[in-house]
Amino acid sequence: MTATTTAGPRRRRRARLALLAVVAVLATGCSGPPQPTGGAPTTLPAPSTGVSAPGEAATDPALARFYGQSPSWTDCGGGLECATVQVPVDWAAPDRDELGLAVARQPATDPSERLGALLVNPGGPGASGVAWLRGGSQAVVSDAVAAHYDVVGFDPRGTGASQPVDCLADADFDAYRAATTDASTPAGLEEATAQDEAFAQGCEIDAGLLLGHLGTVDAARDLDVLRAVVGSEHLDYLGKSYGTLLGAVYAQEFPQRVGRLVLDGALDPASSASDVTLVQAQGLEQALRAYAADCPQRSGCDLGDTADAVVERVRAVLDGARERPLATSDPARPVTAPLAFQGVVATLYNQASWPYLDRATKAAESGDGSPLLQLADAYAGRLPSGQYSSNLLEAFTAINCLDRPVDASPEAMAAEAAQLEQRSPTFGRSLSYGALQCSVWPVGPTRTPAPVSAEGAAPSLVVGTTNDPATPYVWAQSLAAQLSGSRLLTWQGEGHTAYRRGSACVDAAVDGYLVEGVLPGQGATCTS
Repeated sequence: MTATTTAGPRRRRRARLALLAVVAVLATGCSGPPQPTGGAPTTLPAPSTGVSAPGEAATDPALARFYGQSPSWTDCGGGLECATVQVPVDWAAPDRDELGLAVARQPATDPSERLGALLVNPGGPGASGVAWLRGGSQAVVSDAVAAHYDVVGFDPRGTGASQPVDCLADADFDAYRAATTDASTPAGLEEATAQDEAFAQGCEIDAGLLLGHLGTVDAARDLDVLRAVVGSEHLDYLGKSYGTLLGAVYAQEFPQRVGRLVLDGALDPASSASDVTLVQAQGLEQALRAYAADCPQRSGCDLGDTADAVVERVRAVLDGARERPLATSDPARPVTAPLAFQGVVATLYNQASWPYLDRATKAAESGDGSPLLQLADAYAGRLPSGQYSSNLLEAFTAINCLDRPVDASPEAMAAEAAQLEQRSPTFGRSLSYGALQCSVWPVGPTRTPAPVSAEGAAPSLVVGTTNDPATPYVWAQSLAAQLSGSRLLTWQGEGHTAYRRGSACVDAAVDGYLVEGVLPGQGATCTS
């Protein structure tokens, strides 16, 4: 259908920060869970519980001190033990600078049944695994998995407490998030470029040499050190969202050290920067349509009698913010188009958040942007004090700019903008011209998007949600097809990622793989 527009020319107000792939998970518990439909399951060998493999230290003496270190674990509250693990800043020059990775672990709750250590990553890129685990292990893994594994969360390099990159002061970052430009015009393009250059310069001043070593390939090397120092011969791992890319790159780099890998809410390692934006835009549009179809049936959502009517109401709010920012309880922080976009998108990651969009839409229609601003700030990790709880958004950009080259020529960006508006009439304009941010980055990409195969690796479990707005299902299909011997588990559901989000069937299948070594059959599908 055709998007509703206001009078005058359509302006492409690009979002100051690209779409995130963060996770929101709910702890659930259920007895006698339904089993996925599909082919016969496969039972895998038990994981090794012996001492860790020497890894790279066996072939490169310069790395022996990293692989051979013994972290000092200390009680850090909440049943967790914390430590710092040292890794090289530059893996090509390990004798130069090093940095410390923040790590936390919850020891297996049933030591007599312990299988080993399970490393976990919540996504982002840029999200803190330590904070994820500190929020409660039941949101991360089931009780059954926690009984059998030491659950280990870590902050990847440049994120959380692992030498975080901090590009702008909080007030300046507020302004950067809210800034709007019409990048389809020469003047707007110049203004947007200047804003992105200032952001990039701040990152370079803060991070220095580390800025060129924040990509996923470097993080995968770190992951192998973590595997070794927690005493595992093979990597057992749960990666959500961006964490699936980290796991897939690890499998490509170290196929012989792969244990049981769960890759939930997959990214496609072969996707270019433009591919990622286009597919995510389409995923967001589909998620909005699912919300809109549900709205007329749901108590308290009186935005229209049809899905089309509901979509038009949400679009009208976004279009209105482009023309005139919405007033909020903070006169200094009106809701501009990028903030409105962030606020709406924040509610589409999880079906449980849909009522927040109901209220924010109705408030915006009455001229009050405060609920949208609260959602946008929660999305960005901004506290009411004006401080940010993490550097997730800054690390997100720093990592992505190294992981995928961009084509920021005016012709390429204009062509992509047209495609975005076609695939996503609601969100396409907000996602246009995002390539500018990485085009002015101080260091070039360190990874070229390409399929992974990981020949010789143990079979992995890829989990995909059919209506995932941030990591669309097609990526899970693609990753499962690339990884040698992997199996795809499909959840016919809504929201971002699947494990620990309310499907007893998905939870049982993932637990069966991690604990019992039972890989779901071909075509395995959960409908509840």
